[in-house]
Amino acid sequence: MKRLLFIVFAVCLTMQMVAQPARRRNQAKETDKKENSSVALSERAKIQYNVTTTIPEEVVWKRDIYRTVDLEKEQNAVLYYPVEPIGKQMNLFTLLFKLLLNNEIPAYEYRLDGTEQLTADSKVKVQDVLDRFHVLYEEKDGKFTVENSDIPSSEVLSYYIKESSFYDQRTATYQTRITALCPVLHRDDGFSEQATKYPMFWVNYDEVSRYLERMEVMTSSYNNVSNMSINDFFITHRYKGEIYKTTNLRNLTLAQYCKTDSALTKEQERIEQQLQSFERNLWEAPKVEEPVDTTTIDKEKEKSKKSSRRANRDKDKEEKVEKKKERKSSSPSAPRISVRRQRR
Repeated sequence: MKRLLFIVFAVCLTMQMVAQPARRRNQAKETDKKENSSVALSERAKIQYNVTTTIPEEVVWKRDIYRTVDLEKEQNAVLYYPVEPIGKQMNLFTLLFKLLLNNEIPAYEYRLDGTEQLTADSKVKVQDVLDRFHVLYEEKDGKFTVENSDIPSSEVLSYYIKESSFYDQRTATYQTRITALCPVLHRDDGFSEQATKYPMFWVNYDEVSRYLERMEVMTSSYNNVSNMSINDFFITHRYKGEIYKTTNLRNLTLAQYCKTDSALTKEQERIEQQLQSFERNLWEAPKVEEPVDTTTIDKEKEKSKKSSRRANRDKDKEEKVEKKKERKSSSPSAPRISVRRQRR
């Protein structure tokens, strides 16, 4: 009897564990569907834009571009909102900051010359970042905790982005990839009318891309279900950034050798045109000049000479006619003769 009761109890317990409410099953299905759709979108974006996992070491051509991405522009606003986390939704800086606090990604020093060294020697400590930018935190057993309201995401109004454009001769593809990100803090220090920019740290894009794939952002104010991951947003080049530096021998920014705003704008346009021209010339066939018939050129020259002679003769005739008219008009008029009758 005891054995029978034990078997019945075990069967009921197993049925309770296996049976799930319909609502929970539906929620699980929807979650899996969203994850699968976001992964599929990321894979499609990678295939469409020919994004490789790493930049090959041996390429025949490569150029590094540094851009500043202003989050106050509407095209880049998806990286700024929501300022404070709403449920699982958070902006780019909040995501990077939380990953840094949890030691899931490393941060690298922002050097005075503006370059980045993504090596172990250039890693920065979390506490140094918190102390330097005056972020309130609590420390317990070597772990740092920061409240959402204390994360300075509202002050991060721009990013520095490093792009690498290169031609991979192995796959015969031209690609542009983001290699590093740097959040820039805009803080009013009371010494100037405009906020002072404080670049915080560099992060290696390859080390954060897998986290960016899981974070979705709304890309349209008109269609609120038009979402994509932050990684797809960067892969498809939806952001708008102005060039402020290129990798060069003297390590100068554009502002250092462009003395006026107009010169800076022209230099930015020139660099953009160079990149577009290089990509366009890769796929366009070279133009073949057709052989020139010299006889037709000689005939055209003779025709042009004859027409010019005729025009000169006509012009001379017109000038002679005008001169004759001027002479007639300028000659003195004949005196009038008046006859008076005499009275007889």
